[in-house]
Amino acid sequence: MSSLLLPSLALLAGFILLVWSADRFVDGAAALARHLGVSPLIIGLTIVGFGTSAPELVVSAVAALQGNAGLAVGNALGSNIANIGLVLGTTAIITPLHIRSEIIRGEYPILFLVMLATLALLLDGFLSRSDGIILLTGLLITLTWLVKLGKRRAKAEPLASEFAATLPKLSRNLAAWWVVLGLVLLIVSSRLLVYGAVAIAQWFGVSDLIIGLTIVAIGTSLPELAASIMSAHKHEPDIAIGNVIGSNIFNLFGVLGIPGIISPLVIEDAVLQRDYPYMIGMTILLFALAYGFRGPARLRRAEGAILLSGFIAYLVILYFNVAHG
Repeated sequence: MSSLLLPSLALLAGFILLVWSADRFVDGAAALARHLGVSPLIIGLTIVGFGTSAPELVVSAVAALQGNAGLAVGNALGSNIANIGLVLGTTAIITPLHIRSEIIRGEYPILFLVMLATLALLLDGFLSRSDGIILLTGLLITLTWLVKLGKRRAKAEPLASEFAATLPKLSRNLAAWWVVLGLVLLIVSSRLLVYGAVAIAQWFGVSDLIIGLTIVAIGTSLPELAASIMSAHKHEPDIAIGNVIGSNIFNLFGVLGIPGIISPLVIEDAVLQRDYPYMIGMTILLFALAYGFRGPARLRRAEGAILLSGFIAYLVILYFNVAHG
């Protein structure tokens, strides 16, 4: 077991440094954007939602560069499942979330279309460079759409002034420093995490895909969990759920697109038969629980418990698949 000591320490150090550096990166980017005159709402839609997905993106890029593309795919899909079940489920249990109808009518359908479009690219069982280019192009289109949406809502949006007060008070130079340092440490921490995860997977004979779906996915979802809980406590529930929806879109377009370009790979059968359908199912479950057919849209503690139970059930399924695999 002594041979597991170094990988385990690398995994733990990677997780801790990943969360810390992601926080610094997002704070620096948000403060820098404000210095450049970008509206707080657009910062919320882009930097908070996509910025908290920076760990997934860097981990997947590093994994693909090191020839562990299965870990990259597992990280993307596993993080999406964790974002809905673990992040929103836990947040709703701690602080029930009231969800505005704009999110249900606007951002949510976009997420569902993104899932279906990505699935269409993966159905041939291969993630090619052209697929990666299509996914990254979709990411740019989505970013453009979010910015336009933010501009349309900015004037009448009370959230903008409230959210502005939560942005970090950093000078322009300090904000730029945090962006650079955060990005560098994201890369370093991701290399540590990938090294530890792959070494442990090889020791136990577990595939890179399973490690990506579980340990790495949960670890890289910690920034979303922290951001969502903080937003809910500050009475900004739509930032909490918008953060998860934005992050899931980013994971499908960016986190899957990057490894496709770096290292085209064959998609394992389990991805299309088990993991992708489960992700779609969790997304539909979120809609069914949050829609508010008989009242305002909300995620109460009971709904949060259902989402969290769905995530735990997924881990149980993976455990038995590995045990009997």
